[in-house]
Amino acid sequence: MKKILAALATSVMLMTSAVAQTLPPPTVAAKSWLLLDATSGQIIASQDPNARVEPASLTKIMTAYLTFQAVKDKKLALDQKVNVSVKAWKVDASSSKMFIDPAVPVSINDLLYGLMVQSGNDAAVALAEAVAGDEATFVTLMNREAQRMGLTNTHFANPHGLPSPENYTTAQDLSVLARHVIQDYPEFYKIDSVKEFTYNRIKQQNRNRLLWLDPTVDGMKTGHTDAAGFCMVASAHRPAGNIDRRLISVVMGTTSDSARTQESQKLLNWGFQNFDTVKLYSKGQAIQTPEVWKGSKSSMKIGFKQDILVTVPKGVAAKMKPVLERKDPLVAPVAENSKVGSLKMMVDGKPLLELPVVALETVEQASIFGRAWDSIRLWLK
Repeated sequence: MKKILAALATSVMLMTSAVAQTLPPPTVAAKSWLLLDATSGQIIASQDPNARVEPASLTKIMTAYLTFQAVKDKKLALDQKVNVSVKAWKVDASSSKMFIDPAVPVSINDLLYGLMVQSGNDAAVALAEAVAGDEATFVTLMNREAQRMGLTNTHFANPHGLPSPENYTTAQDLSVLARHVIQDYPEFYKIDSVKEFTYNRIKQQNRNRLLWLDPTVDGMKTGHTDAAGFCMVASAHRPAGNIDRRLISVVMGTTSDSARTQESQKLLNWGFQNFDTVKLYSKGQAIQTPEVWKGSKSSMKIGFKQDILVTVPKGVAAKMKPVLERKDPLVAPVAENSKVGSLKMMVDGKPLLELPVVALETVEQASIFGRAWDSIRLWLK
């Protein structure tokens, strides 16, 4: 199954290249950037998406993810109060903080708001200690989770993103991480849409200015250091017909707060205005029932084990025509989920993408007499 999913991901990348040739992306004033359709999982456009960059406070997205995971696994509770260590309290006094106090225990819930709304570096350390016992162990968990997600160009050195040569990532890896947060923990992701949060009688605003400018934007995180420049991962949710569509933009290395806001908005608007996400097939939908030879059944259902959604330039969806190429003859035994062919989506006679087609059911071998009869039939065919 993993091979099938990998092949599907490859086909999406091939389609992305084809799309990029038909519709030039906007000019974005950033060192690197990427626009992802989170609904289809498809990269719409990008510039230097695998260039190594400093994540700055975008690191906190992973810190939040691991905390969400710990709460879901009941290792922590949102209303649980934890003590504030001197280390968390003293973290870089000149950096962004939520102003926790070693004399006052703080709830996990408040720390999460302090982390994602106020971008508190002190909150990041406190959460790391609450989840893993100490910061070093938490960093190990961060890198282990990055590997599990396939973030091959990412390494974390701390839970907050303060400068370190061992703290690096890419626009593409950040888009994958952001999508995981939204899909895996939607009940916690809503924190990112909060515009301001007050703790210790200090009110601070969310640094994601798009929350005030675009009502469809509901997250996710900003970051800034001298080396990283001004960075942002933003996400907008705009349903279109029966598709619950969401885009994620990643903008790295802009020159100012207003620039990262403007460039992120530009990307999101361009993606929604110029592309459609369409559902081609449903999970488990039989696209054909071809004949099976030497099997316990005379035919079998073939199709896809997941919904197939694709993102294409507006107007292209109506032109797509499917062409199925099967591995005939299909001879039993055939295992469920085994690849039995490919479906090419053609536009104006040219392939736009190719999708692996799998068996939706298992077909065992027929009896010795059934196999012998089909052998004769195949020989005469």
